Amino acid sequence: MLKKLLILIVAMILAESIPIQTVKGKEFPTKPIEIICPYTPGSSMDLVSRLVADIAPKYLGQPVVVVNKPGGAGSIAAADVISSKPDGYKFITMTSFFFAATVKTQKVPFNPDDLVPIANFVEYRIGMLVKGDSPWKTLGDLLDYARKNPGKLRWAHPGRGVSIHISGLLIFRKAGVETVDVPYKGSPEVLTALLGGHVDAGTTPYGTVKDHAKAGKVRYLTVFSDRRYSDPSDVPCAVELGFPEAAIPTFVGLYAHKNTPEDIKKTLIDAFKKTYDDPEFKKGIENFGEEPRFGGPEFIKEAIKKGGEVGIPILKELGLYVGK
Repeated sequence: MLKKLLILIVAMILAESIPIQTVKGKEFPTKPIEIICPYTPGSSMDLVSRLVADIAPKYLGQPVVVVNKPGGAGSIAAADVISSKPDGYKFITMTSFFFAATVKTQKVPFNPDDLVPIANFVEYRIGMLVKGDSPWKTLGDLLDYARKNPGKLRWAHPGRGVSIHISGLLIFRKAGVETVDVPYKGSPEVLTALLGGHVDAGTTPYGTVKDHAKAGKVRYLTVFSDRRYSDPSDVPCAVELGFPEAAIPTFVGLYAHKNTPEDIKKTLIDAFKKTYDDPEFKKGIENFGEEPRFGGPEFIKEAIKKGGEVGIPILKELGLYVGK
């Protein structure tokens, strides 16, 4: 009797364990993955997102789809991912500066800490530009005009509180000029406004306007960096022009819901590192003119920390800070 009872107990344990083992053994991912892009199609962040979506399926075994949800300098897209199921099937492409400072310029109905970094892919090449036929050949020319015509210079950017906006604002503020800044939903809209003569200048990532810059339709006056780039070539950096505070590093990567299971996070980090190392990915980054820069979660966390140390005092000084 005891022997039969033991056999029965063992059989019951095995029967109960089968579905559990099946679920745990189920490989991730088993369906398409979605990347939410907080800016409009054609923006540099959109280009990065779509390049990842093109290459990553090689290493994930599933399609990756990009969905654009612009608005609120990224907050609309962030809220979408935070409210989603934390199963590793939905990401957001975002800059480190969003978490460091941009979110502090808004009263948002979510906790940004509910998003955690997975992988960084790019460091933006950002700068200030004018039309190719503009009378202003240098940043000094633009600032001289602004000094002589207070409140006349109109410049565009893809959202207040983002690093692209703050860098431009710091230059004008240090130069002691009064300007009108005009926010748009994304850098393609900034380019359209500039080419259409609706604004006098703009600040954008290089990737969005590279073709127009090569064709001479737009001209960069400075890049917001501590060094010159080989592309765009012969453009002075903010530091050499006397505006070191405008050189704010902006890293672009993928973030997921914080409650995503650790084993899934690891699978994703491994897959995205392989994506970054893929020759096609490197070629794609080179083609649209941004700076390739890979980093895992710790790299991005450190970038966010440093960005906050720089960005939050600036926001407070400019009267843009509304966070805690």
